[in-house]
Amino acid sequence: MAHGYYLSGAGTGPSIQGENLGGWAVFGFFTISGYLITASRFANPLGRYLVLRVARIYPAFVVCLVVTAGVFAPIAWAAEGRDWSSFLTTPTSPPAYVLGNLALRINAYDVAGTPSAVPYPGAWNGSLWTLYFEFLCYLLVGLLVCLPVVRRHRWLIVVAFAGSVVAWATVGAWGAGAYSDVVLLARLLPAFLGGAVVWVAIGRVPLRTPFALGALVLAVVLVVSVEHWGAQAASPLIAYVLLWLSTVLPSPAVARRHDISYGVYIYAFPMQQLLVYAGAHRLGLVAYDVLAALATAVVAVVSWRLVERPALRWARHRFRSPPPVSASGDGVPSQAAGGAPLPSRNDTG
Repeated sequence: MAHGYYLSGAGTGPSIQGENLGGWAVFGFFTISGYLITASRFANPLGRYLVLRVARIYPAFVVCLVVTAGVFAPIAWAAEGRDWSSFLTTPTSPPAYVLGNLALRINAYDVAGTPSAVPYPGAWNGSLWTLYFEFLCYLLVGLLVCLPVVRRHRWLIVVAFAGSVVAWATVGAWGAGAYSDVVLLARLLPAFLGGAVVWVAIGRVPLRTPFALGALVLAVVLVVSVEHWGAQAASPLIAYVLLWLSTVLPSPAVARRHDISYGVYIYAFPMQQLLVYAGAHRLGLVAYDVLAALATAVVAVVSWRLVERPALRWARHRFRSPPPVSASGDGVPSQAAGGAPLPSRNDTG
């Protein structure tokens, strides 16, 4: 796991074009999300689409906040030997942490000053910040597909993608006085729309090994040779390669039985922080990452079975005649062109 490096005190890990593995993982996540969410939007009217999107990410997000504040933070507080009389009076008390982050935009990363006795203090969940921008992308695609011309001519998604790349490439000219969230959205939106472009093109360019290898070469050339916006321009190629990989790499049995991708995304960071308190990072980076993966998978299965799947079932039952759904339950076709299975819905970030 990319976070394992700095959470265990092993540095920032390898980087490509100044971005560490965690940053590239977020970028790849947005490309896959753009592919799947665009499919969901074209398969559903706006109301159903929004209900499904909210049901997919928000209930588990809120539960994660509550678990972090009510379970993880007290464990850390006890491990640090602090006085319990001040636990609920800090500026980022457990209730303040939950309430302050309810709108998806993360305003507080610590709970009552924990975690502090760790190599990466002050943050329980550094992954959650992406969900706010993910949801903004949901809204943008949802509104874009409301336009009749876009529904009739899906290739206009490519035009939107090109516009997003231009916006990021020229951010130096317009971004100096812009709100920071706008600038960060401009950075991530091309990745999301790059995945959407692949969804538009997948019928003409099915997932095939020669195409994937060619896309990989072109993506590397763009990323290496074009500073600042090369990755954004290459995002459809990156999305295509990741989708192809999902059809050729074996999937763990637990992932085939349960859609744990989102649960892994939202719980990996705090589980890794807890393992640091337990001293697991002293076993070495590989052992630490393996333990973190196993522990997170267990929590992710619980999240899927007790929170995420029930929320999706409720959302689907709100509509009398829902369209066929994939294993992720959001109306996305379960197969890509040529019969290749799609990856599970990993909202995540």
